[in-house]
Amino acid sequence: MRRSNNSGGEGKLFVVGIGPGGPLDRTHRAERALAQSQVVVGYKRYLDHIKDLIEGKELISSGMTKETERCKAAIERAIQGATVALVSSGDAGIYGMAGLALELAGNAGKSFPIEIVSGVTSASATAAKFGAPLMLDFACISLSDLLAPWEMIRERLEAAAGADFVVALYNPRSQGRTRQLEEATEIFKKFRPDHTPVGVGTAVGTDEESIVLSDLAHFLELEINMRSVVIIGNKSSKIIDGWFVTPRGYKV
Repeated sequence: MRRSNNSGGEGKLFVVGIGPGGPLDRTHRAERALAQSQVVVGYKRYLDHIKDLIEGKELISSGMTKETERCKAAIERAIQGATVALVSSGDAGIYGMAGLALELAGNAGKSFPIEIVSGVTSASATAAKFGAPLMLDFACISLSDLLAPWEMIRERLEAAAGADFVVALYNPRSQGRTRQLEEATEIFKKFRPDHTPVGVGTAVGTDEESIVLSDLAHFLELEINMRSVVIIGNKSSKIIDGWFVTPRGYKV
């Protein structure tokens, strides 16, 4: 495993963050990496988001919970000599494929170049739709307990809420997993008033985008799913002419 540039005749692995979904949120670096790649590997929905960039390339896709298999397939093709793009939504290094890819590449015992290509993450893309809720210190916490125990997640929620961080919640709710968001809300209510601004952005950057501004007392009534990001303000967050803003402390 080596960083960045490759020499002629060997494969390379790009781990590419493609942004939240729409073409306007892709970076030029991501598009260039995809153009250079012969093989593109990813979750089927993410490949659909970039279908205009991957026509004629070898595609390897699979469904949810198959991340390890996708990473192994990408690494195998790179070892065989192909230039491969392993794609993630958002940023590949934020709840994406970069960490797993580096772990598995290290285990493979073969030397080949790897380049991590950052992307626009869902938290920042969602925040921009609401205004400027992440202007001060903030935390991103995933409520999915598939890979981390719920007790650990609860501890992090308590710490972030108690420290008055603005918090962006990833994977907030699914059809079979609803209590976690309710428990998280009760934690925040211990530290913040009911009128604290809360923004729910779903499928940001796609044709199905939904942006709804609410507050801590009422946001659970909204449609929230695995494609949503929930941004909970801190004690100083406010609504200014319809915008969700967390002041940084400048004199105005």
